[in-house]
Amino acid sequence: MAFVVRNNAAHVRAPVTESLALALLIGALVVLASALAVRVSTRLGLPSLLVYLGLGVLLGESVIGLQFEDAELTRVLGICALVVILAEGGLTTRWVAVRDAVPRTVVLSTVGVAVSIAVTGAVAVLALDTSWRIGLLLGAVVSSTDAAAVFSTLRGLGLPRRVTATLELESGLNDAPVVIVVVLLSSDAVVSLPQAGLLLVYELVIGAIIGIGTGLAGAWVLRRSALPASGLYPLATVAFCVLAYAGADVAHASGFLAVYVAGLVLGNSRLPHRRATLGFAEGLAWLSQIGLFVLLGLLVSPPRLLEVLVPAVVIGLGLLLLARPLSVVVSLLPFRAPLREQAFVSWAGLRGAVPIVFATIPVTEAVPGALQIFDIVFVLVVVFTLVQGTTLPAVARLLRVTGGIETREVEVESAPLEELGADLLQVRVPTASRLHGVYVSELRLPEDAAVTLVVREGRSFVPSPTTRILRGDELLVVATSDVRERTELRLRAVSRAGRLASWRGEDGSARAEADPG
Repeated sequence: MAFVVRNNAAHVRAPVTESLALALLIGALVVLASALAVRVSTRLGLPSLLVYLGLGVLLGESVIGLQFEDAELTRVLGICALVVILAEGGLTTRWVAVRDAVPRTVVLSTVGVAVSIAVTGAVAVLALDTSWRIGLLLGAVVSSTDAAAVFSTLRGLGLPRRVTATLELESGLNDAPVVIVVVLLSSDAVVSLPQAGLLLVYELVIGAIIGIGTGLAGAWVLRRSALPASGLYPLATVAFCVLAYAGADVAHASGFLAVYVAGLVLGNSRLPHRRATLGFAEGLAWLSQIGLFVLLGLLVSPPRLLEVLVPAVVIGLGLLLLARPLSVVVSLLPFRAPLREQAFVSWAGLRGAVPIVFATIPVTEAVPGALQIFDIVFVLVVVFTLVQGTTLPAVARLLRVTGGIETREVEVESAPLEELGADLLQVRVPTASRLHGVYVSELRLPEDAAVTLVVREGRSFVPSPTTRILRGDELLVVATSDVRERTELRLRAVSRAGRLASWRGEDGSARAEADPG
C-alpha cells in the first residue's frame, strides 16, 4: 500500500516538475538571448528595449503561441520592475553632478508634464474623435519619459553635465505626477481641479520626505552594521529603496518619487562596498527591464496593432513635434537654457516601458476604450523609440551639445575592517584628476591613515613617501574608523584641486564642478 501511495505521489509531482523545468528553461533562454541582444543592438544603434519587446511578441500568441492576457498581473509586475529600475537610477546618479539641475527638473516634471498632457490630449481628441477623458488619459500615459531608456542611452553620449542631469532627473521624477493623473482619470471618482492639485502636492511632498528619511536611515544603519557577508550590503541597500516605496504607498503618497529619492540619498552616502552595491543594483535593473519588456510583448496582440498604426503615428508626431517642445520651452525658458539645449532635451524625451505599464491601469480599471489606448501606446513607443533612439548621437552632434568635461572626482570604495577598528579604502584615480603627479607624502593624510599599496598597469607594489601617483592608479588606503571620513575628504580635495588644495580653499566636501556651459 505504501508503494502505491509513493507511486501516485510521483505521478502527481511529475507534471508540476516538468512545467517548472520548462518555465525555467524558457526564462533562462530569454535572459541569455536578451543579454546577448544588448551587444548586437548597441552595434546596430538600436535601443535594446525594442529587442526585448520583440522577444515577447515572438513568444506570444501570434508566433510561438504562448497565451498571456493578464493585464492585472502585468500591471503589478510592471510596477515592481519600475521600482527596481528607479532605485538603480537613484543609486547611480551622482548628486554633485545633478543638484544644480534640480529646480529646472522639478518644473519640467510638473509644469512641463501638465503642458504635455494638455497638448497631447487635444491631438488625441482630434485624431481619434473621442472624449476629452480618453484624450487626456492617453496624453497622460505617454507624457512620462522612461528612466531605463534615458539612463542606458544618454550616459554613453558624452553630453554636458547640465543636459544629462536634466534628462536623468526628469525621467526619475516625472513618473510620480503622471501616475497620479492616470489613476485619477482611470477612476470613476469625481475630483475637482483644486482637489486634484492638493492631492498631487501631498503625494509628491510626502513621497519626497519619506524617500529622504528612508535613505538617511538606511545610510546610518549600513555604515554602523557589521554584516557577516559583503554580499548582504547590496541586498540591504536595495531593500531600503523598496521600503521607501512601500512606506510611501501605505501613506498614500508617491512611491515612485520615494524610491528614486531614497536611492539618490543612499547612492551618494559613504556606504560599505559601494561598488558592489551599484553592480548588484545594475544587474537587478537589467533583469527587471528584460522581464518587463518581454512581458509587455507577450501581452500585446500584433493583429490589433495594425488597426491603430495611423492614429498612433499622428499622436506620436503631436507629442514629439508639438507637446514635448512646448513643455520644454515653457519649463526651461525661465532658466535661460540655450535654445540648442532645449531642442536636444525636447528630442531626447525617450519613451519606453513606463508608458506601456501605465497604459495597463485603465485596462485593469475597465475604462471604455482602454484596450485601444494600450495598443496606441505600444505602437507609439516602438516607432518613436526607434526614431529618437537611433538619431540621438546625430542630433547631439548637429546641435553641438556633445563634449562633456572629464571628471576629477575620485572614486572611493570602502570596506569595514570591524575587528581591527579600521576601514580599507580603494581609490581609483580618474584621467583628469589632479592626484596625477602628486607624491604620496604630499597627500598629507591624517596621522592614522596610510597608502599601503599601489596597483599600476596590473602590477602591485608598496609605495614609499616619494612615490608619484599617476592617472589610472588604484590605491589601497588603510584608515582607522576615527579618521576614515577626514581621509576620504582629503583624497577628494587633492583630486579636485591638487597638492595645494587647502590653500585654494578646497575641503573635499561634495560640490558640483563648473559646467562648461
